[in-house]
Amino acid sequence: MPVEFLTDEQAASYGKFNEEPTRPELERFFFLDDEDRRLIAKRRGDHSRLGFALQTCTVRYIGRFLPDDPLDVPWVVVEHLAAQLGIEDVSCVKRYTERKLTAYEHAWEIRDAYEYREYEDAEWSRRFRTFLHGRAWTHAEGPVALFNQAVGWLRRHRVLLPGVSVLARQVSEARKVAEKRLHATVVGAARRADPALPGELVATLKTPEGSRFSELERLRRPPTRTTRVPRNSGSLEVGAGRTCWSAARTGADRPDSPRDAISVIRLRRPGQDVYGLEPCT
Repeated sequence: MPVEFLTDEQAASYGKFNEEPTRPELERFFFLDDEDRRLIAKRRGDHSRLGFALQTCTVRYIGRFLPDDPLDVPWVVVEHLAAQLGIEDVSCVKRYTERKLTAYEHAWEIRDAYEYREYEDAEWSRRFRTFLHGRAWTHAEGPVALFNQAVGWLRRHRVLLPGVSVLARQVSEARKVAEKRLHATVVGAARRADPALPGELVATLKTPEGSRFSELERLRRPPTRTTRVPRNSGSLEVGAGRTCWSAARTGADRPDSPRDAISVIRLRRPGQDVYGLEPCT
């Protein structure tokens, strides 16, 4: 489901395995330490032990438990965990979901053992909003970048990821608050500098009668433009408030033989003198 600034693909890939983990990722997120093995050893049957290990590493890697199917993971992950547990028949993991409640019970146990927090937790929700609003105010980044930063913060602090629409709304709200704060800050600074300045700035947004552009758009346009013509035929350059013709490389245009009705001007450039022609006044 599309969520405001996220594309359908971005929303669908949220909180899931989108591709096989790399070897460094397998070694970092799917390595079973002594504490992992202690909890896994309490399970009965290879399928239960492998399923428990899978959920333990899944939440560590993507930041949430897979709500629909805990086995919806790349097969290389299952094989990597089975090898560490000494389980030869890797396909036994398919029995893990025969009893639906087992996956939920294991998820709750993993959450408590590793101190994962629910997104709705009051204290951690407050901390997350503080981070999100601070990030939106201090960094000029788009909504998708801020969304990714939010996901990273939640994962680092072991706060289980909420639904994609919930997090996207939080990000949008933080950006709107930051934009209003920025607007108020600019208006306040402008008013302190000149009480009439805010009104004058707003006036630049209006399009004058007979014009296609607002005054702001006109000010945004570059002050100079150059129209190039073939070499040795001269060029017309429109600059800051005046028009001049650069001298062509012909004898008639050299400083010692100026044409009638024009005067020669000397232009300085780094490392060279350039002679130009301008209309006589």
